Amino acid sequence: MNTKDIVYIALFAALTAVLGLFPPLTLPVTGVPVTAQSLGPMLAGAILGARRGGLSIVLFLVLVAVGLPLLSGGRGGFGVMIGVTGGFIFGWAISAFVIGLLIEHFWNDLTVIKATLAIGFGGIVVLYAIGNAWVAVAADISYWQATVGAAPFLIGDAIKVAIAVAACLAVRRSYPLISKAR
Repeated sequence: MNTKDIVYIALFAALTAVLGLFPPLTLPVTGVPVTAQSLGPMLAGAILGARRGGLSIVLFLVLVAVGLPLLSGGRGGFGVMIGVTGGFIFGWAISAFVIGLLIEHFWNDLTVIKATLAIGFGGIVVLYAIGNAWVAVAADISYWQATVGAAPFLIGDAIKVAIAVAACLAVRRSYPLISKAR
């Protein structure tokens, strides 16, 4: 890892924090806030790749865990991270890593469809699998109930996937940060 990698990791951790400044919309059923912040891991994985993207979100999570109020609504601290939304918060690092792996795999022949599938799988399927399992345990409800409760968020997340795909393809054309498929 070189200085440039460290700068990119820090930059995307900061970007994820800035996306938390947008006010959340909270669904009363599960208490999971819909924020722009979950766009951060999608962008990190899609633009930086698996290792740097995942590490940028790990850095963000460490800063939140030590108490910096970087989560949406000015929240921070380990207590917030182990609450009902904790699975989604911890899932961001895995999501960014999976997105990065898939984007790296398709890098030499990356199309809109492949980017959408990669970001959609990592940013929605993987994240929801982790987050819904955590909600089910934390709220003492079934996994099915947690999944149904999270379903209204799919529209917002689909919009975030589209934004991340557009950003990924634009960066790939103009200033590619992922050099080759791994």
